[in-house]
This record gives sequence, structure tokens and C-alpha cells, in this order.
Amino acid sequence: MESLLQHFERFSEVLAVSRTTHVRTWDPATVRRALQWARYLRHVHRRFGRHVRIRMALERRLQNQWRLEGGSGSSPVPGLTNFQALERCDLLLSLRLLENQALGDAAYHYLLQELFPGPGVPDADPETLQGSLARLARRRSAVHLLRFSGYGENSVLEEDSVLKTQAELLLARLREVPKAEAEGPSRFLSILWERLPQNNFLKVIAAALLLPPSSPRPQEEELDPGTPKTLADGDQELVRWLLTKSDAMAAFCRNLPAGLLTSVAGRHPELSRVYLGLLADWARHLHYDLQKGIWIGTESQHVPWEELYGKFQSLCQAPPPLKDDVLAALESCKAKDGDFQVRGLSIWTDLLLALGCGS
Repeated sequence: MESLLQHFERFSEVLAVSRTTHVRTWDPATVRRALQWARYLRHVHRRFGRHVRIRMALERRLQNQWRLEGGSGSSPVPGLTNFQALERCDLLLSLRLLENQALGDAAYHYLLQELFPGPGVPDADPETLQGSLARLARRRSAVHLLRFSGYGENSVLEEDSVLKTQAELLLARLREVPKAEAEGPSRFLSILWERLPQNNFLKVIAAALLLPPSSPRPQEEELDPGTPKTLADGDQELVRWLLTKSDAMAAFCRNLPAGLLTSVAGRHPELSRVYLGLLADWARHLHYDLQKGIWIGTESQHVPWEELYGKFQSLCQAPPPLKDDVLAALESCKAKDGDFQVRGLSIWTDLLLALGCGS
């Protein structure tokens, strides 16, 4: 344990130096030793990653070490903040060296030769570093492209070519995220959620959920085991992420146009159930103002009557079974609320009357 912690501490120093001008003193032998060190730590991650007790013990020791370092004035190295970070030590080191213009020509050429040895060169590592770098480059490109919003506020999002391209790109990148990675596609989506303009990202997700399913990839083009094989598999990753990310799901149902949400709900019953549940929760926050004769919220963040009605109206214009499910849910809420037949006593009665479905 102590030996491993010393290795980790020393490599953290190497990783920190790799971003500075001190690398101008590095020669090919130094780069080789640094890469070997990084691969050793990745081997440690592979060896102990599935041993929960050992991993947790290492995690605690590392965290204690960082707290001690913090108390002495230094701080942890960005990008190497937990045991999981050992998996990408060589990737982090290589990226920082590639981006550091102070690295000498000889060391730089050696690094390129190590990363991209060319065809016919055997590689004992089944997960090659160049493959990881290529995937990372594609993911970074995806992030930049997903930042772009080329559609207008009044455009039909389902028919927008830019949005459709972004949706296809998102699903393609999801296919490249192995489920064997820590949290897999969910972690990748959470990173995008944190880094991208959230409303734009939600529109891209909605467009991806409405793309027609594609045929499976040919057998010779199969990806690694555990990765989605079709766009349909990718949209299920999006559904799972939304169902487990409550803040994103709430924003998805609140901020997207009613018609777009209805289309998504019609395609994905799991999401339609959560959508209906959110609408019911929002409705319960409204109360009837006798003087104004309308339903209002007590807080500014509460969904106004007009917006709530618009979403229910769109759902009731959908074909069965979605329309039937919505009306059944409204009738059930009305019955539980007293089954009133006059306006102003139950929001469910008023919604049904406004939708032309009241008795």
C-alpha cells in the first residue's frame, strides 16, 4: 500500500511537470520512463478495480493523502483525483505532452512514434493508447459541435437538419463508450450536461429519441462487447440517463415545446409515465384564485396554468394509447380529489373541462 501511494505521489508530480516548461529538458528516455510509469498505474487499476475492498482502501488512503497535501499548501493534480483516474494515466500524460510546445523535438518525435507506431507494429495492450486518444478526440469534437445552435426558436425541431445531425452525432459517440467504463454512457452524458448549454443539449436529446431506429452493424464491424450496436441502443442509453437524472428530466419536460414532448412520450412509454407524473406534481402546486378566477402558483418557479394546459392539450391530441393514458390519469386524479363537477374546486376537473372532456 505504501509503495503504491509513493508511486502515485511521484507520478502526480510527473503529471504536473508535463504541463510546464520544464519538459524542455526531457529526452526520449525520460518520456519512455514516464509512459511506462503511467502504464504500470493503469495495470494497478485493472488488477484491483474489481476488488471492492482493496479499491476502497486505496481510495481512502489517497483521499487522506490529498487532505494532508491540501493542509500543507499544495493541491491535488487536476485530472488525477481518485482511484478511477489511474485508468487514464497514460492518456492524461500523453495529451499534456502533445499540447506542451516546450517539449523538445527528439522527445516529441519519440512520443509520436509511441502513440502512432504505424501498421504492422504489434501492440500487447488490447486497449491501445492511440485508440483511446482517437476516441477522446472524437468526443471532444462532438462536444464542440453540440455547442453549436443553428436552429431558430420557431423552427420545427423534429425537421431541423442541424439538430438531426447533432442527434446522430450524439448517438454515434454513445456507441463508442464501453459500458465497462466507470458508469459508461451515463457518465459521458452527465459530462455533456454539465458542459453544454443545457436547453440546446435537451433539444438534441429529444431529436435523438425521435430518430428512426437503424439496422444493426454488420458482424465484421461489431464494436467491443458491452457497447450499444445500433442507434436504437443509443436512445435507450438516453432514456436510462434521463430516468436517473431527475434534474435533467424535469428540465426536459419543463423547457421543451409541448408538441416535441408529446412526440417523445409517444415513442418512449417509460418517459411518458414520468412526464405525466411531473405534470401532476406541477398541477398540485397551483391553487384557485377566487378574485381572478384562475389557477395560480404561490412561487415564481411554479408552472403556470397556461403552460400546464398547453402540455395536456398536446398530449390529448396524440393518437392512442397515449391520449387514453393521459385522460385516464386525469380522471383518476379527479376522482381522488373529490370528483367535483364544477369549476374552481379541483384543478383536475378544470383541466378536463378546458380540454373538452368533462362531463
